Amino acid sequence: MGISAFVDEIRRWFQRPHNHSSSSSSSATNPNVAPDYQQITIDDDLHLSALNLIRVPKRIASAPMDPLKRLEREFFTEYGEASRYEVQEVVGKGSYGVVGSATDTHTGEKVAIKKINDVFEHVSDATRILREIKLLRLLRHPDVVEIRHIMLPPSRREFRDVYVVFELMESDLHQVIRANDDLTPEHHQFFLYQLLRGLKYIHSANVFHRDLKPKNILANADCKLKICDFGLARVSFNDAPSAIFWTDYVATRWYRAPELCGSFFSKYTPAIDIWSIGCIFAEMLTGKPLFPGKNVVHQLDLMTDLLGTPPPETIARIRNEKARRYLSNMRKKQPVPFTHKFPNADPLALKLLERLIAFDPTDRPSAEESLADPYFNGLSNVEREPSTQPISKLEFEFERRKLGKDDVRELIYREILEYHPQMLEEYLRGGEQTSFLYPSGVDRFKRQFAHLEEGMGKKGGTPLLRQHASLPRERVPAPKEEDDSQENNMDKQAAENAEDPNGQNEVNKGNYSARSLLKSASISASKCIGGSGTRNTEEEPDADQENEK
Repeated sequence: MGISAFVDEIRRWFQRPHNHSSSSSSSATNPNVAPDYQQITIDDDLHLSALNLIRVPKRIASAPMDPLKRLEREFFTEYGEASRYEVQEVVGKGSYGVVGSATDTHTGEKVAIKKINDVFEHVSDATRILREIKLLRLLRHPDVVEIRHIMLPPSRREFRDVYVVFELMESDLHQVIRANDDLTPEHHQFFLYQLLRGLKYIHSANVFHRDLKPKNILANADCKLKICDFGLARVSFNDAPSAIFWTDYVATRWYRAPELCGSFFSKYTPAIDIWSIGCIFAEMLTGKPLFPGKNVVHQLDLMTDLLGTPPPETIARIRNEKARRYLSNMRKKQPVPFTHKFPNADPLALKLLERLIAFDPTDRPSAEESLADPYFNGLSNVEREPSTQPISKLEFEFERRKLGKDDVRELIYREILEYHPQMLEEYLRGGEQTSFLYPSGVDRFKRQFAHLEEGMGKKGGTPLLRQHASLPRERVPAPKEEDDSQENNMDKQAAENAEDPNGQNEVNKGNYSARSLLKSASISASKCIGGSGTRNTEEEPDADQENEK
């Protein structure tokens, strides 16, 4: 199918009548949904006959239903709101808890129900969960994954577990790229369009995602994509569209903008997410990660191998002094023409890609500007690409003070009540009810899942290798002495480059493993299961190897 026919099909799809019942229902049960979200007329269930269906390997490992798992069906048919959901399968477990796929008996919709264990064991993890469920309530857009519901806990002041109901997606973009070696230019274009449309909305709320990568983009066979995993996201409340955040930032190195390499604190702008989107788009075109660096130095080498050595004014924008020194002393490299790197790609796609991964963040377009690029002529429509109001400071006041476990528990309870309007009304009137008059579904769920987890432990079980969102994600910083040692390695490499500016000593050959900087480790509670795809792609390293500050 040609581009023109594809564009005509997209236009007809956008011009068809729309059903607003979904959004109106959402606003009725979720009073804090931004008014402009109610005006969005982009349907969530995208079906485009112009695009071939894609192969979507399972994101999660599962096993046939056994007697232990049938207990979950019993839980969801006895008490309170839990009777609304019929669990089809418990698909696995991890350090965070258990996830089950279920059917909403009211709507017939497939959902994912996630139990998060011992939320308040670590205040930092609890705060991250609070941040994400709040953001996913406030960012209501068809290209962003949606929390459908959060179950009411049995006690306001003593609950430890949280049960979140997400829309169920079939796979993620990482698996789609690996499993489909026949993605067409039309697929590439529409995938990128959805990502930029979602990112425009996110950025208009003054939110930086900060961890965009293929594994954090959900996908269905009908080519619908949704951005997920907001555990590392931050909201900027400065007048300027940027902010400085300290180092809880451990996003995947391969998709991290050059100005953030090796930084312990950084000034964030929307350009950091644009860079990540560019790297993801390049991966769609080739089936392989664009910059699969082994460490910070290797990452910078790969970037400059393609983009050339940046000018001094661009290097000056990099926060880390050692990274600046390394680039300043690097032998001069010329950029590689993108037509050589991506010989089969649409020329318009390559022109946009060059803008998205410009080394200098000031040269990258915004998401809104990207949507206006000639690459999307005939497809983009500003009326179908909504923005929203910036998020209120009051929503994230908790970020500015030190919180204890009880503080975070109360804040998470308040978020849960957003999905229970009657209880929320009582709470806002100052009601002090701390437990419920009817048996909570969560109460029953806790006992059933304890039995399930014990049984899975005895049988070996099938661990969940990828969550439907990033709740929660643990982080383990590297030892100080390791940081110091690796910084010295970068100093040594920069000095060698300065002594041999023409590269005669071949210092850049086979020495990447010894030249790492500021390494830290991250243990992710959600990893993608490896599917059997047709591509032979390089695997992204485990979280404890791939992330660094």
